[in-house]
Amino acid sequence: MKKHLLFLSVFFVTLFAQAQPKSAKLDKSPLDVAYYPVNFAHDRKAGDEAIVKVYYSRPFKKDREVFGNLISYGKVWRVGANEAAEIKFFKDVKIGGKTLKAGTYSLFAIPEKDKWTIIFSTDLDYWGAYRYKEENDVLRAEAETMENSSSLENFTIAFEKEGEGAVMYFGWDKTLAKLPIEF
Repeated sequence: MKKHLLFLSVFFVTLFAQAQPKSAKLDKSPLDVAYYPVNFAHDRKAGDEAIVKVYYSRPFKKDREVFGNLISYGKVWRVGANEAAEIKFFKDVKIGGKTLKAGTYSLFAIPEKDKWTIIFSTDLDYWGAYRYKEENDVLRAEAETMENSSSLENFTIAFEKEGEGAVMYFGWDKTLAKLPIEF
């Protein structure tokens, strides 16, 4: 009887172990979401509407020189890590004086020391910027850069209310890029 119970126990453990789905490796750069209004998903009140939502990955600095080394100046960058960041506008907005229609876009940047070119593209659902095509750009706008007083370990996107709109900040290491958005 004990042999049968032992056999059944081993059989079921083996069966369940084999039935478990194989999970993918964890990304080294965690996925995050930034909203405007800030904390929209957590502090939602009646009548609140989301205006912007960004899905992006947050790579670590890890004692590396980021801009000008890990991320090359003058080249298209996927803004973050892993899959190209995607930004969803729930209504039409103005960026750099140009209208951007409500919709979902991939988000890229061309970093320089004194400014970044922020790119909104119709190319969606792919890894990195390896297949980036300029002909799919919907809008390009310049973001001014400034030096941050402290170093950010993880790449970060955040929004802050400003006037009738908001500022979208891109920060990593000691660099901040600032892109105003009008609603």
